[in-house]
Amino acid sequence: MRTLNIANQLTIARLVMCAFFVASMSVTWEYSAVTALILFILASITDWLDGEVARKYDLITDLGKLLDPLADKVLISAALIALIERGMAPMWMVVAIITREFLVTGLRTVAANKRVILPAEKAGKYKTVAQIVAISASLTLLALKELHLAESAPAHLLALATPTLYWVALLITVVSGALYFHKNASLFDAEAMNQNSDKLPAPTAEQAARVEAVPNRTSLAVGVSVPAAVAKAKVSTGKTGLSPSV
Repeated sequence: MRTLNIANQLTIARLVMCAFFVASMSVTWEYSAVTALILFILASITDWLDGEVARKYDLITDLGKLLDPLADKVLISAALIALIERGMAPMWMVVAIITREFLVTGLRTVAANKRVILPAEKAGKYKTVAQIVAISASLTLLALKELHLAESAPAHLLALATPTLYWVALLITVVSGALYFHKNASLFDAEAMNQNSDKLPAPTAEQAARVEAVPNRTSLAVGVSVPAAVAKAKVSTGKTGLSPSV
């Protein structure tokens, strides 16, 4: 079945690993952070691998376009929330990052209602990479503590670099979200145009008779209704205030 191809199976596997990651971070045992780090890295690798497989073997599907960014959001959100509990991630940054994800998900919902599938953007991929790096640094610090290496040189370097990594991740997250909304702003413009066109007055009997009398000057030849033809005429003359490029 094409929709359950190997690329989509990798995406689903990422969701499954996310569940085990949360379980490992939630249950206190000797190597919980080490296990969580391994699971997170494996899940992150599938994020890159499923896209490569889909593009190389032409396995891109609408299901994959929906599941891939969803799996990313679930993994990143779960990891950040778990790190808040461990005191390794700033709460306000996590809230800002997750808020951006909710907003983009809302945008995808609007697009889906219009039967438009919004694929993942390159800026979104950069955002995901930055978040993965910051989260991996925090998880590595926790793993080093479990392995009694908290005083090692790598641990000290990570402790110094991690705050900067979170700032970089936050910046790319906000910018990529703003670009995503800017690129797809037409979704909302089209909605406003449709609402305005619904408010246009119905054509008078005289206008309708004129349209029927001269069919070659209207859109009736291609099956468009009289009201639509009159509305189009009004748009072209600028009487409705709408853009002629509707």
